[in-house]
Amino acid sequence: MTEQPYPAELTAALNVIGGKWKVPILCELRRSSRRFGELRRLIPGVSEKVLIQQLREMEADGVVSREIFDEVPPRVEYSLTGYGSSLSEALRPLAVWGAAHQRRVAWALEASGVEARQPRRHRLPVPPAVRRTRKVRRPGADHLGSAGLVPRIA
Repeated sequence: MTEQPYPAELTAALNVIGGKWKVPILCELRRSSRRFGELRRLIPGVSEKVLIQQLREMEADGVVSREIFDEVPPRVEYSLTGYGSSLSEALRPLAVWGAAHQRRVAWALEASGVEARQPRRHRLPVPPAVRRTRKVRRPGADHLGSAGLVPRIA
């Protein structure tokens, strides 16, 4: 049996939140139960088809529950399950990391005098505290991105 180079548990967790719209859906449902139309209005840019697909996947994963009310016109509400709430809590440290990352990128942009609208493919200066890499060319590494950099492990 071959050992995986990454934890299967992490992959399983990321599969549950994978998808462009799942985290915004999770955030909206954390605030309150929502009807489909509300979610569509609150998450700009999501299409009806994709929102339906993402909600179905989240329901299948046990993260979201769908409640159908016996009314005319029919009303359907989506809410987080207990399992979904635990996922939301598990994502808090990732959000903290994301905020630190945003500050790091802002610092790098400010230090380089580069406008914030710069495309991602351009390399940014790395803060001195983070500069712990050595340049190693790997096959297929793109010359503009960080694919050619390998972190040095101290």
